[in-house]
Amino acid sequence: MRTLVVCVDRAGDISRQTGLRTPIAGWEAVQSLVTDMGVADPEDASVNCLLEALRVTRDLRDGADDAVVAAVSATGDGVTADRSVAQQFDSLVDRHDPDSCVVVVDSAADERVVPIVESRIQVDAVDRVVVRQARDLESTYYLLKQFLADEELRQTVLVPVGIVLLVFPGLMMVTGSLAVAAASITTVIGLFLLYKGLGVDEYVAALPGQARDALYSGRVSIVTYVVAGGLGLVGVFAGALGLTNQAAGLSRLVAAMTFTYYSIPWVTLGALTASGGRLFDEYIRNDDVRTSFVNLPFGVLAVGLVVRGFAVYFMERAGIVAPLTAPSAALGALSVRGFQVSPEQRLAVFVVLGVLVSVAGIRVATYVSGVTIRDVERSAEQ
Repeated sequence: MRTLVVCVDRAGDISRQTGLRTPIAGWEAVQSLVTDMGVADPEDASVNCLLEALRVTRDLRDGADDAVVAAVSATGDGVTADRSVAQQFDSLVDRHDPDSCVVVVDSAADERVVPIVESRIQVDAVDRVVVRQARDLESTYYLLKQFLADEELRQTVLVPVGIVLLVFPGLMMVTGSLAVAAASITTVIGLFLLYKGLGVDEYVAALPGQARDALYSGRVSIVTYVVAGGLGLVGVFAGALGLTNQAAGLSRLVAAMTFTYYSIPWVTLGALTASGGRLFDEYIRNDDVRTSFVNLPFGVLAVGLVVRGFAVYFMERAGIVAPLTAPSAALGALSVRGFQVSPEQRLAVFVVLGVLVSVAGIRVATYVSGVTIRDVERSAEQ
């Protein structure tokens, strides 16, 4: 099998710099041409293209291929250059009678002659040489070409840029402020980047399918998730309503703690509902429940107690919630004097209750799943 390895110079630099007529074929002739071209113009990328043609020829010969290396340089411009390349290829084909051809180029302009070569001989490969020092400049055309051919990249980059170019002048006309328009556009771009970067788009795309599968499979969790979402909305409404009932002038920290104080019971109840439905589904599907699913409701309740305790602490310190007071009590000869619980003691009670609930969850989970706490720790270490 004979393969023709041709370095194509459509710009005509080889002929112009060296004064030699092409085509030039043969290992020694192309090696001499590399030296002449390098001495004439060391910065020309055609030197690297010729060396690459020699390297490809050597590799093909190592594989028992009767490879012939050659160089073709165009004369003239436009159609004249393409015709001269075609005539030189005809001469090489008549002289060496190759079975196929490997075209070596160093630019996008040189690659335009590939269809001309294909009309005369079978082209097995197109080897494009990119000079390392000028990689960015040489590859710009191909990067843009690949970018425009990728639908996902177009939607990710070109669509936001197009929206910005359309919306920015409108915001400038409506608001009359460059700062407001720039801030609005930056906010939208930031939200879009977070939307793509965090994979929210993939989750949103998969959500309808997951909901459909859950409905068709008769899962209880789909109902409990809806209930949990409703309870969460009730919690947000309760927190906002409780916050509006307070006096104006609250600091941001106290306002946040007030919102949390009124909303956390409903949010915790919603999380308990969702985790309960997930636990029930797991039990129905596998007739066995993993430790994590059993422990989840206890963990949710423990977190809710601790968060509620900290919210009460800040509100009591701000004077919004009255201190907890135990009234006096008497039972026969036994009497208990009334006392007041300090904010720190009240917080400690909530924290201790949260820890106790969490420990109880671990105990119940290990009992239900039939494993010990040491087994859980050992699996976590592994």
